[in-house]
Amino acid sequence: MRSAKTLVFCLCLVPALVLVWDSVTGGLSVNPIEDITHRTGDWSLRLLLVTLAVTPFRWLTGWNEVVRYRRMLGLFTFWYASLHFSTYIVFDHFFDLRSITDDVVERKYVTAGFLGFVLMLPLAVTSTQGWIRRLGRRWSMLHRLVYVAAVAGVIHFLWLVKLETSEPLIYAAVLLGLFLVRVVRRMLRRSAGHRVSSGQTPATP
Repeated sequence: MRSAKTLVFCLCLVPALVLVWDSVTGGLSVNPIEDITHRTGDWSLRLLLVTLAVTPFRWLTGWNEVVRYRRMLGLFTFWYASLHFSTYIVFDHFFDLRSITDDVVERKYVTAGFLGFVLMLPLAVTSTQGWIRRLGRRWSMLHRLVYVAAVAGVIHFLWLVKLETSEPLIYAAVLLGLFLVRVVRRMLRRSAGHRVSSGQTPATP
């Protein structure tokens, strides 16, 4: 199990290492800041979708051990989102808070991205076992914000690209599929619970 976690950890680091390598060796474009911003944002969204896919994957495969990797994936999601946001603050606006505020208010794709990042903050802070114990049932309710953050992330990407929408639409389709799996499973569980409560015996497969 420890070796598997190490492997997942290393795989999550690969995009950052590739980015560092490209930065050092001149592998970035003539606009390196834009490259860094886009790559960190892309990987934040990708890992967020992978994190959301853990639970449906467990339902469909019965491999319960996969849940052990969810927190790591979620923290790497936040790490890449932090790199994405930090690049925006430091290199795009040079810590100019007034300029950043105007950007968040006036440009809707920035508003969506900022909302997604803000929603991930409490999820990252409360990801430890200590916070899970302290919050109890409220922890699960709080962490449902991840769905809103994912929607905000997809919308941020979609509004950013404007014309070349094929990639963000793929992410949107994946997110919709993850939502549908959850909805269908909830409906099936309610249906099964209704049959049991009404005294009906579920049909034998």
